[in-house]
Amino acid sequence: MAFARWFLPTKAVEKLKWKMRIMNPTIPSTAAAVKVRISTPAKKKILLVDDDHAIRKILLRLLAEEGYSVLPAANGVEALEFAAVARFDLVLLDLNMPHKNGWETFEQLTSADPLLPIIVITARPNQLFPALASGVGALLEKPLDFVRLLETIQNLLKEPPAVRLARMAGRPSIFSYIPPKENGAKKELIKK
Repeated sequence: MAFARWFLPTKAVEKLKWKMRIMNPTIPSTAAAVKVRISTPAKKKILLVDDDHAIRKILLRLLAEEGYSVLPAANGVEALEFAAVARFDLVLLDLNMPHKNGWETFEQLTSADPLLPIIVITARPNQLFPALASGVGALLEKPLDFVRLLETIQNLLKEPPAVRLARMAGRPSIFSYIPPKENGAKKELIKK
């Protein structure tokens, strides 16, 4: 039911709840469910887009343990389908993918929602300047530093919309670049 509530439109969720209550009268009424939802803060929803099954599995587990709701997508086409029916708070996006590469997916996601924070995760070299020019929230190179990834996610989720718009418009803003784990420290660049 949690999956349905999160990914289906409201009318479809209500219809599904009604059918389930008829078949199983122990399911609480909508009013009781609303009280529970009000008392517990909503989890932030992350769309995880990577064609590598192992990376998706590791990041899914890590992010779920941190309290995020995560929907994994294996390619850009799948990611765009999910984004069309559900709202996400953040996207983790790989660049090297079949069917639709990461930059094409990025363009379509941001054209639909310019305020959506997107972190590019990639093993592809020389992506710093394209990432700066595109307005990406952060660039993390593989192999990933998980501690810095989690810090970057938290920072982007707290970032005011005005900062995101400034970055997308090419105005000065903070941009996080995290090189591969073995190379060392996080660098924050101010886009000028």
